[in-house]
Amino acid sequence: PFEVTTLRGEGAYSDGRRPDHVVFVDDIDRDLARRDFTVNALAYDPVDGQLVDPFGGLADMRNKVIRAVGEPSERFQEDGLRILRGARFVATLDFELDPPTEAAFRAALDTFRKVSPERVRDEWMKAMKAKTPSRAFEVMRRTGILEVTYPELLEQVGCEQNQWHAYDVWNHTMRVLDESAADPVERIAALLHDVAKPRTRARSDKTGDWTFYHHEKVGADMAERWLRDYRFSNQERDLVVGLVRHHLICYSPEWTDAAVRRFIKRVGTERVDPLLRLGEADALGKGRDVEEELAALKELRGRIDKSIEEGNALSTQDLAIGGNDVIEHLEGGAGPIVGEILRTLLDRVIDDPSLNTRDKLMPMVEELAKQEQ
Repeated sequence: PFEVTTLRGEGAYSDGRRPDHVVFVDDIDRDLARRDFTVNALAYDPVDGQLVDPFGGLADMRNKVIRAVGEPSERFQEDGLRILRGARFVATLDFELDPPTEAAFRAALDTFRKVSPERVRDEWMKAMKAKTPSRAFEVMRRTGILEVTYPELLEQVGCEQNQWHAYDVWNHTMRVLDESAADPVERIAALLHDVAKPRTRARSDKTGDWTFYHHEKVGADMAERWLRDYRFSNQERDLVVGLVRHHLICYSPEWTDAAVRRFIKRVGTERVDPLLRLGEADALGKGRDVEEELAALKELRGRIDKSIEEGNALSTQDLAIGGNDVIEHLEGGAGPIVGEILRTLLDRVIDDPSLNTRDKLMPMVEELAKQEQ
């Protein structure tokens, strides 16, 4: 599709987000002067076949440089989001920032603070589509953008880890981010999976090494708050928070089949594949020999696939009976107890799948209903 528009010029940006007024002009150079970066300030005249390039965008494109149009500080005062866009372009285009342009990023942070959470979120999601999204976040770290958008992430810089890791938490996270699946939401989870490590770090009395007990739980709560602040959807929040909460898989071949089923139930069938992908990226980001860890994850994936293919009950919806069957045996009718009974039945069926028949479950319902009444 083509977008047809007239040439435009702009007035001042009093709010740091949008121009106070827009005027129509007949000068292509004036229109291109409105752009953020030179690589976006190019035009083509199809009549005479001429490329219009008043700001050297073509040369910057050839040299893989992101450079502001005109005076960088003026461009960024017009719209604070432009500094985040610049960081994103470094990653998505695999370009470098022009030094004067980068230097102007930090001076524009006050204007950037006026940008709505939704616009910031959208830029982060676009950055996650890059081959190496870590490049965008390294720019954000250097220039102060992360100080505004998610200062807790900066606590990872220089946060030493234990013997299983070659890198500090920040550099590990950047490697996990690049190794993760090319899905923006899954990459948000990769970025946040160890967000709480600096706040949970302690020395072990036994080994003298660093520990990070419960960082997955604390991190899930931190992720939940940030995702709400930046207006992620309920579905996106649910996936990211779940992945952060469960990213310590700790699989062992000694797991029984029932243990595998309990793992699927705890994680949720919809999160299993993304979680295993995150687990693989997490291993690859350690900078150590992780062949055994990757082999274990591959084995777990095979056992999970087998369990799902066998049609085992992994949620209350998979049981041979439903809520109405339970209600028939309760004097008080529907209520929270219905769900409690179904969850108890599911626990029993997970331990022994042969119990998942109506004939075997209904006597259990009667037994549990009597206990509750």
